[in-house]
Amino acid sequence: MSEVISIANQKGGVGKTTTAVNLAASLSKEGKRVLLIDADPQANATTNLGFQRTDYEFNIYHVLIGNKELEDIIISTEYKKLDLAPSNIGLVGIEREFYDKKNRNRELILKKKIAKIRDSYDYIIIDSPPALGPITINALGASDSVIVPIQCEYFALEGLAQLMNTIGLIKKSINPNLKIKGFLPTMYSGQNNLSKQVLADLERHFKNSLFKFKKDYIVVPRNVKIAESPSFGEPVITYAAQSKGSQAYRALASAIIKSR
Repeated sequence: MSEVISIANQKGGVGKTTTAVNLAASLSKEGKRVLLIDADPQANATTNLGFQRTDYEFNIYHVLIGNKELEDIIISTEYKKLDLAPSNIGLVGIEREFYDKKNRNRELILKKKIAKIRDSYDYIIIDSPPALGPITINALGASDSVIVPIQCEYFALEGLAQLMNTIGLIKKSINPNLKIKGFLPTMYSGQNNLSKQVLADLERHFKNSLFKFKKDYIVVPRNVKIAESPSFGEPVITYAAQSKGSQAYRALASAIIKSR
């Protein structure tokens, strides 16, 4: 059985897209068939894999408005076993389409589209936008679980209650099987007391929902190679395979495979 995992957090700049891209690439490196769905209008996951909007005609917007199926927009990447459903800035206009009175069950559009291609993949990773709007609700409605990246900075946990409330509402209404896969500390610095405090807070409140590799919690470090890799159109796991950032995402993929 395949697993659909959303990467979600309504705060921007927490490493959400970086996590989606590098988790998807790491899972494919482990021999898993992976589809990365870029459901963010910024299309950063798409460009992080080396694509520009002139490289494809259709994108996730056309799927969500019902004009195309997922299989119509999926493109192969240069990474074996990793496919991409690209995004485009035009996705910002989707909200009007969702709230058209004729559009019934709009919260489940993506789930229905994924169901048609789900058996073709071991994992489907969805990069959602930094907002708790209709696209994120669609992503969570279509998912088996959600990973929440949390930046190890001041106010890191601010807004987490709102996200948890949204997840709770989605479980009650459209997706009772949705689970929190785990919380992923990002931009962590072992020399920074604030980073240590955020990790300690997460351990205190969500100890059983933090990812582990061997005996250590998995944290994504503040790493220059992670910051550089998108500008080269590559995941960090190929751009700088031996970097600490790459090692963290490879460990995350191993933990997720082991949890199945």
